[in-house]
Amino acid sequence: MPERENLFYYYTEDEDIILKEYGRNVQRLVQHVMSIPDREERTQSAIVLVDLMRQLNPNFQNTQDYHQKLWDDLYIMSNFELDVDGPYPKPEPAIIHKKPQRMRYREGEVRYKHYGRNLELLVQRAVDLEDPEEREAAIIYLGKLMKSFYSTWNKENIEDEVIIQQLRDVSRGKLTIPIERVKAQNLFDSQPVRDYPGSSSNNNTSNSSNRGSRNYRSNRRQGGRRR
Repeated sequence: MPERENLFYYYTEDEDIILKEYGRNVQRLVQHVMSIPDREERTQSAIVLVDLMRQLNPNFQNTQDYHQKLWDDLYIMSNFELDVDGPYPKPEPAIIHKKPQRMRYREGEVRYKHYGRNLELLVQRAVDLEDPEEREAAIIYLGKLMKSFYSTWNKENIEDEVIIQQLRDVSRGKLTIPIERVKAQNLFDSQPVRDYPGSSSNNNTSNSSNRGSRNYRSNRRQGGRRR
């Protein structure tokens, strides 16, 4: 530390702080520990300093291997010159200049960006369904989801015909449902009408769709946990 010859001393005259989260005073303590000639005393001082670093940054306790991180930071602030009998080996200096791995982004464009890529993944899972009831329930579930997503980003309401066409586009024509049935039962609304004028077979179909929808949502959650 340079001598303060006048009152106009600035910290810019000191060496740069290596790890700013600890501050300049901790860095000076590190230099003091390094200057202790006795190895055993130097080690004990380093242990005390690490405990001080822990108190200054209590949030580190929520990270994995935080105790080893404190010792690594101590070595880093000493420019890897600190010679003590620490509980962890001294890290390699190359870790400072080690670049993180480049993140890989998903390839391919999202056809309808206001729905997002996750909806396309759900569509693919629905296409893979072999049971007709489960596939129909998945179509109804996706129709409701698309309608809610669209209303989030747009003030006007979207027509059921548009949802069916977009669902057909995303699934490459593999997922479709008669528009007459969707409108009659309000299948894409949050609270579909289970009973509408007609035969009892319509009611049975609606109930089976509801059961299939529950199965599809259950399988989707289980699939997400497996991933």
